[in-house]
Amino acid sequence: MSTVIAVVGRPNVGKSSLFNYLAGKKMAIVDDRPGVTRDRLYTKFTWLDRELALVDTGGIEPYSDDLILSQMRQQAELAIETADIILFMVDAKCGLQAADQDIAEFLHRSGKRVVIAVNKCDNPGTVPPEVYDFYQLGFGEVFPISAAHGLGIGDMLDAICHDLPLADEFAADSEVIKVALIGKPNVGKSSLLNCLCGEKRAIVSDIAGTTRDALETSVKYGDQEYLFIDTAGMRRKSKIDDAIERYSVVRAVSGIEKADVCLIMMDALSGPLEQDTKIAGLALEAGKACILLVNKWDLAKDNNLRQGEYVKQLQTKFSFMPWAPIIFLSAKTALHVADLYTLINQVYQAASRRIATGLLNDVIGEAQAMMQAPSYKGRHLKIQYATQVSVLPPKFVFFVNDRNLLHFSYERYLENQIRQHFDFAGTPIYFLLREKRKQDG
Repeated sequence: MSTVIAVVGRPNVGKSSLFNYLAGKKMAIVDDRPGVTRDRLYTKFTWLDRELALVDTGGIEPYSDDLILSQMRQQAELAIETADIILFMVDAKCGLQAADQDIAEFLHRSGKRVVIAVNKCDNPGTVPPEVYDFYQLGFGEVFPISAAHGLGIGDMLDAICHDLPLADEFAADSEVIKVALIGKPNVGKSSLLNCLCGEKRAIVSDIAGTTRDALETSVKYGDQEYLFIDTAGMRRKSKIDDAIERYSVVRAVSGIEKADVCLIMMDALSGPLEQDTKIAGLALEAGKACILLVNKWDLAKDNNLRQGEYVKQLQTKFSFMPWAPIIFLSAKTALHVADLYTLINQVYQAASRRIATGLLNDVIGEAQAMMQAPSYKGRHLKIQYATQVSVLPPKFVFFVNDRNLLHFSYERYLENQIRQHFDFAGTPIYFLLREKRKQDG
């Protein structure tokens, strides 16, 4: 699981430049897989063996002509509530502004850890005197950086990662299964949450969230404990003001990052739509186990909906995640809701599954014997050794003669072979390539 870092600050302090630098691309996030189309909003990276997710919160304008402080409060609180750490970016060239101080007041009330990055310190070895003014904000050490030139960012990230758990330590905490409910507005997320909590065997306790709504709910069903994370509905930008939409996505991304399993909810009467695939793309990019959930199936008969035909539509729309199981239910009537707990357990177990190295290499060796990799300039890919390095999601390292020889079609073939031999239904799996140098002849 990644640590979620929300970047807050006034407009034009350099948040986009920092995104570009950390993502290593001109655009903050790019993905060629179908179903994943993203704005400059979210990027993941690793630093000191810590997995970090950087979430853009846009520029906070406390002195805009509209809504003034209320708009600022809405944006700052949403950034605070969804993040594990706040990265407060300010501008060295402009110096300490009244707006910076107003934002700092909100951040102090949050009780969250805040790291201050003073951007636009572009001269190596020279710290502008204006930097020291930002100590007045009361968050301890400040970090002069240049997002445009990559200066000081390492020291800033070192401070952020201080005392954070390593990536593998997240996976070790498996007593509670964390489940995010994601989807468009009005697909029934809240109704389903109420239904899941209302089972006779469920013991419900609320976990403190925001004053607006409780984002997380703890439930015990049978002997298993769950943490359900309710997320804001995500609409298309053409349907909603961009500023509001941005923060609903921030909240959803944060919920996805915290989760082990994502329930991608759709309305049986309107879906599956393009927006559903974009939402699924967020969960896929985060490497989460997923379940496609079609709600309001109690209305299927009256609307001439047939499950077989609907499944075909889902398989077409979500062709980029063919491993995701599908369940049809009704949060209103509790149709098949009890089955959802069983399915959540199954996909969580699949995402947590470890394959013994010897058994894995037997399968890979057999796969290579049955079908040789396509040749490139007379050379074939040879996988000399394979091992699983992590879970949630499962990741495998292949030691190969030349990583450039792995064609996409053969990668898909290997994935299918692994899935046929081992139960990874409901979870993405990832391949990492390492070249094993020929030193012994």
